[in-house]
Amino acid sequence: MSEPEARGPHRLHEQLEAVVELLRRQKLVEQVAHGQHGAHQDLVDALVHRQNQAELQRHLDALHPADIARLLEALPLDDRLAVWQLVKADRDGEILLEVSDAVRESLIADMDDREILAAAGSLDADELADLVEDLPTEVLPELMASLDAQQRERVQSALSYEDDQVGALMDFEMVTIREDVSLETVLRYLRRFDELPEQTDKLFVVNHENLLTGVLPLHWLLVNPPEKMVSEVMAPDVNTFHPDDKAAEVAQAFERYDLVTAPVVDASGHLIGRITVDAMLDVIREKGESEALSRGGLREEEDIFASVWASVRNRWSWLAINLVTAFVASRVIGLFEGSIQKLVALATLMPIVAGIGGNSGNQTITMIVRALALGQIAPDSARRLWRKELAVALLNGLIWGGVIGAVAWMLYGHLALGLVMTAAMTLNLLLAAFAGVGIPMLMMRFGRDPALGSSVMITAMTDSGGFFIFLGLATLFLM
Repeated sequence: MSEPEARGPHRLHEQLEAVVELLRRQKLVEQVAHGQHGAHQDLVDALVHRQNQAELQRHLDALHPADIARLLEALPLDDRLAVWQLVKADRDGEILLEVSDAVRESLIADMDDREILAAAGSLDADELADLVEDLPTEVLPELMASLDAQQRERVQSALSYEDDQVGALMDFEMVTIREDVSLETVLRYLRRFDELPEQTDKLFVVNHENLLTGVLPLHWLLVNPPEKMVSEVMAPDVNTFHPDDKAAEVAQAFERYDLVTAPVVDASGHLIGRITVDAMLDVIREKGESEALSRGGLREEEDIFASVWASVRNRWSWLAINLVTAFVASRVIGLFEGSIQKLVALATLMPIVAGIGGNSGNQTITMIVRALALGQIAPDSARRLWRKELAVALLNGLIWGGVIGAVAWMLYGHLALGLVMTAAMTLNLLLAAFAGVGIPMLMMRFGRDPALGSSVMITAMTDSGGFFIFLGLATLFLM
């Protein structure tokens, strides 16, 4: 059977709907069948079950492993495990690599040791290193013993690096050639392969000591005369990376230089592996997802169909912090109860000041977190950035504060109230800009993720600060 083709987003959605419908029909037919009584009931149940499973199997066989992974993530736990049992064993390893960490945990928990070893055994060393940390500890000795010496060394090498380092992501499957041979010799050499490693856009040129001396792009190999030597054609100046480089920084280099693959060398320049664009795409996607979760105060990626208790444990910490900050904001309002009783309009206007400040602060903090991730902010530029954001906030505050101040004047016929509204809006936007730059910079200085809980913290500051500024000014100038 040919390799299943990848589907577009709309096709994946259609396949998901088809699988969900088949699962629903299977449950319905089985419920009806079990409600019947007869001598041949067991045979009827078995036939119905096999028929539905065969149809589900055909749908799954037509899907790419990455699409099956997305489908599994979109199913509740019971349906997910039912579909997982129908996946062919030789595809288990690929799918486990594609699913999220939370879903992978639920799938592995449903597998016995024999199934886990079979799934892991179908993976390359670099892929296996990605999976090892999620496998039950009792299967690891047998798994490592099943590998040959070279595979075991490669897995151990990848595991010796942190998850966010190139060494943990590098691929060991690559084609190397010598610089003192002709292009014709290289072509004859390549024809001996059944297939080239995936994402092979260049060949790595090494000397007799395995020192990297350059690269030979495949299209250069094809367009140059075969009698030329590799040393005459190769590119000696290449983008090389080291195994302890940060993966996020390497991903930026891949995007900047439009790389497909790049060599990984040790401190002495020996070629030890390569890094590929598909690994870098995963890094970019995972970093984006992590930042989005961090901004919302989530500690880790969550299976959307996880148990209630698991979801509560993932979300409680920042909700607790938010509760404290909300209580602080309520106490700020409590300080000015007398002013609110005298001028009820304050109660209707103060959420506007806090809300606009929160939105402005989130805009600033999103931009700063992105700039920090891209390495665009240096220590010398931080003060200039602060001045720029404060100037933007001042201008926005005067413009939109003036607008809402005029509206407040027209609604309540109180000019001083409109002026207080304008001043409060301007000051709260300045506070939002200051915090929007300061919070991620401070987090970065203490070695924390600058996106961690950023939206929660900025909202807390602009709420409490906005209420205090607006009600304080109102108490000073209107009472």
